[in-house]
This record gives sequence, C-alpha cells and structure tokens, in this order.
Amino acid sequence: MLAAMNRLATESSPYLRQHAHNPVDWFPWGDEALAKARQENKPIFLSIGYSTCHWCHVMERESFENDAIAGILNAHFVPIKVDREERPDLDHVYLTAVQAMTGQGGWPMSVWLTPERKPFYGGTYFPPAQFRQLLERIHEIWTGHRDRVRQQADALTAALQPTPRAPAEIDDTPLRAGHEEFRAAFDPEHGGFGGAPKFPRPVVLNFLFRYCARTGNTAARDMALLTLRRMAAGGLFDQLGGGFHRYSVDDRWLVPHFEKMLYDQAQLVVSYVEAYQITGDEFFADIARRTCDYVLRDLTGPDGGFYSAEDADSEGVEGKFYVWTRAEIEAVLGDRADAFCRAYGVSAAGNWEHGLNILHGTGFPDERAALLAARAKRIRPHRDEKIITAWNGLMISALARAAQALDEPRYLRAAQTAAGRFGNIVRSGNAPAVLDDYACLATGLVDLYETDFNPRWLTKAAELADVMLKTFADPAGGFFMTTGADASVLVRPKEEYDGAEPSGNSVAALLLLRLAELTDRLDYREAARRTLAAAAALLTRAPHAVPQMLCALDWLLGNPQQVTLTGPPERFLPVLRRQFLPTVTVRFRSGAESTAQVCVRGACQLPVHHPAELQKLLEPTARAG
Repeated sequence: MLAAMNRLATESSPYLRQHAHNPVDWFPWGDEALAKARQENKPIFLSIGYSTCHWCHVMERESFENDAIAGILNAHFVPIKVDREERPDLDHVYLTAVQAMTGQGGWPMSVWLTPERKPFYGGTYFPPAQFRQLLERIHEIWTGHRDRVRQQADALTAALQPTPRAPAEIDDTPLRAGHEEFRAAFDPEHGGFGGAPKFPRPVVLNFLFRYCARTGNTAARDMALLTLRRMAAGGLFDQLGGGFHRYSVDDRWLVPHFEKMLYDQAQLVVSYVEAYQITGDEFFADIARRTCDYVLRDLTGPDGGFYSAEDADSEGVEGKFYVWTRAEIEAVLGDRADAFCRAYGVSAAGNWEHGLNILHGTGFPDERAALLAARAKRIRPHRDEKIITAWNGLMISALARAAQALDEPRYLRAAQTAAGRFGNIVRSGNAPAVLDDYACLATGLVDLYETDFNPRWLTKAAELADVMLKTFADPAGGFFMTTGADASVLVRPKEEYDGAEPSGNSVAALLLLRLAELTDRLDYREAARRTLAAAAALLTRAPHAVPQMLCALDWLLGNPQQVTLTGPPERFLPVLRRQFLPTVTVRFRSGAESTAQVCVRGACQLPVHHPAELQKLLEPTARAG
C-alpha cells in the first residue's frame, strides 16, 4: 500500500508541500535522495516547477496523483521535487540541459538523471498516458543499456560547463545597437516588443529611459512611455486591486495569464516611478501607488517580508477571481454601471469567453473601490508565501524609490521593516542564497540608504557586496557564478541573460558601480569593469538579451555625479527626487550647515547652499531626460 504522506510535508516551499500527499514517494533535493540513487543505482526523476504554475497543477492531478504512475516512479526511480524559485541554480542547469535536448523548455520540467545527477533525457509537460509509457521505456533502456545512457549523460554534462569569457574592450556600440534592436521590435500601436504573448520586461524600459538620458533620443523614451500606458490600461493590470499579471496572451495587453509575481510588481513600480519623474504625469504615479498598495495589502507577511506570488487559478479555474459578467457589475454599481462598463470594455456578451469580461480602462475610482469590496468576498487564488531574498530586495528598492518620488512615508516604513528582517542571508527557507539574493538585496539597501540616509543600510550593502565578491566571483575572471560552492549542484552555472528578472550579473555590476561612488572604494568599480569586459562579446552580439547589463555599461562609460548632502537635507531633496537622475548617487554627512556638493570622478564643485544652485549643477543630466 502506498504511503499516505511523502517527505515533502515539512519543506518550506508551498510548491513542495502541495505534493506532500501524492502517492509518489517524493524526496526534496538533498543528500538523502542522492545517496539513495547511488546506493540503489537507480535513475533520478527530477520534477521542477513552482506553486503558481498552471500546467504544474495539471500534471500533478493527471500523473502524480495517479496510483499506477506513482507505482512505476517509486519502483524504478528516485523521484525528486524541486521548487525552481527556491533553487534557481538547479533550475538553470537542468533547463539548459532540456533546451539542449529538445530545443525548448518550461515548467513543469521533467528530467531524468543518472545517479551522479547527470541528465540524459528531459521535457516539460507530458500527458498521463505518454508519461507512463515514457517511464516504462526509460526503465527498460536504463536496465538494458546503462553504459550507453551514461555516455550520453557525460557528453551532455560536458556541454553544460560554462564557457570562459575572454575580456575585451568596451565602448558604447552595444548601447546604440540595443536601441536599434528594440526600435525594430517595437509595436507602435499597442506598445511592447514583438508579438503575442507579450511580457512586461521592465529591464528593457530601464535601458530605454537611460539611453534617452544619455543621448537625448526621445524616441527611446517614448517607446517606454507608450508601453507603460498601454499595459496599465489593459487587462494585464488588475484594474480593481492593483498590481500586474504575469503576461498577456494577446498583443493588446487585454487577456493576461492571471498569476501575479512579486518580481514583476517590484520592477514595474520602478518603471512607473521613473516615467512619473520624466513626465510629471500623475497617471504614472497612480499606477505606481496602486501597485505598491497591492503588495502591501496582499503580498506582505506579518513580519514585513514580501510573499512570492499569487496563483492564476481559483476554484480550479484560471482567472475566475478577476473576471466579471455584466450582470455582476450591475448588481454592485446599480445606475452607475452603464458608464463604468462603457469605459472598461464590459458587455453582456463578454470580452473574453462565456460571457465573462476582463476589465480594461481608466478612471472611475469610486466604482473600482465598490467592485474591489465585492470581489473580496470571492475565493482568492492560492498565495505562495515563500520569502525570497532577491525578490524582497527588488521590492525594497521599489518602495524606497516610490517613497522618494511620491513622498509616501508608508512606503519607506514598509521598506525599512522588510530590510530589517534579513540577517543571515538564505534564498528562502533552507535553500542556499545565490548571486541574485546578494546583489538584489544589497541594491535594495542602497536605494533605502538614499531614501532615509541611515548608514546602517549602506554598511550592510557593502558587507553583502564583499561576500558576493568572495563567494560568487569566477576565479578564472569574468562573470559571477550563480551559485556558491555547493557540491550537490552538477555545474556551477553563470546566468548571463536578463529575462523577466534581471540577471544576477547585471544587478551585481550596477550595484558595484553605485557602491564605488557611495563608499569611494575603487575595487568595487574595478570588479564591475571586469564583469562588463567579460560581457563585451555578449553585449555586442545580442544587446537585446542583456538590457540591464546595458544600464551598467551606460553608467561605466558615463560621468556619474556624486551628490554629498551635509546638514539637514530636506531643502535639497525635491531637486534630487522629482526628476529622473539615473546616474546620480546621493550620500549624507552630518553637519550644522545645509549644503550640497557635486563631484564627478573625484573632481568636485564648491558646496552650494540653495536648491536652485544644485539644480543648475545637475542640469546636463536632468535636461537629457
């Protein structure tokens, strides 16, 4: 008789705990499972997913809750379940392997490994009949042709080793090329880049705003602004509760994949804050506030840490929590319903399917509030309550930046509370921290320091940067490794590309450049320069793949301004916070007299006493934005 509970019930990951009652004899990744595979000479079946993954839920229902399939897995394999959000290092290694074998990848990810953790077959979602046949066939091949399987696994493992990057000279060519690539892919009607599905890649917007500030090319800025306007007016944005869904399945930002991720909220808050600083348009400030408010209301734990995600599904149906019939809206709004429905694209026939409507539009704040209160009575989607350090770092940055530009003290308090909870750095639960955790948290602390000028945050950021350099720097030079010296990880990967999240290498490079200005430590600048030199070939070959690294390159090649405030800083803060100053760092020193001093690469102007004088010194930067 199959066990009523496997080993996942006490794991920190909600995704793993979701599988605790499967008849599959799941192990978490660790010494026990790996030792069992070696001792029994059985292949490992590695299943990687995350708690808000729709097709992960489907494969669980169809296959992992099936007693017959579970029996095959338990008899012939060592089944291991991994949360990709807790272990991005493992996910990177085996996703790369699956992509090499199949030409594509995704989640749920299904990978078969030798007992030595080397991959030899893989894929993503498998329907139950196909999955059962595949398990039986792999067992036959492993039993009858084990040596051939090991040879194949050895060859694939050798191909997974990171390629050393020779350093090269760097100039602004990738910046110009990156702008041209994004211009060519831009959708001038709906915003965004490329066709459906459309993802809100904030790293691209970061680069376009900075390219405009560098060159005065307003077309770059306008591409980003149009994209932000269209996303916020579409179904991608939760018009009632605030916050952004994961991506749009169409090219108009109307129909989203309804899950919500913390890292999207954090990065998009920064994008909307920067759009507000550039334009002064309250529309962008409103979207930033509503997104922050969503996170503080629905994704914040009792100790101030930020939860990871909300599922797309509720009651087993994707999007059910978010969509409306015309009759449901009329029941809440009464005679106000008609005008609201016209503004938000609602009809009796529905704008999505089965008479259901996805709200898209702007305005009507009172009506939105009434509908939000009514929606609160529905069954909410599942919430993943993991506290991931890197994503919390991104959100601390977002709240600090919003507190500065929007003059919102509650956002500052939330950022301070969240930052104060991080002592010993882990990824989440018992999962070891990776490069992203150190780089993103340290960046959040730098943004927090530039908001409240508490030296505690800057000191901690420098400590994290020092550990990052010691733990993750490639001894052969160049890019940082994603993971530390973890013997259970087959290959120490290097994450190069900026995707839905910026890569740890991109964040680390820009962090080190900012810290060099704030701490006067030239070793930080040199470490960032080495990273960018190692990235030179990638920056030249595929700038569209590394837009956040382009932001770091822009800083390195520019003339960042260091502003030192002495004495009470309040009189100068509006100058520094109400405009877009992408390469300005601000530090504070105590003193009786209120002054501001601007330095560029160690060459300093005389201290000034009035905001207008500071504005004049910053005008070359402000005018370009």
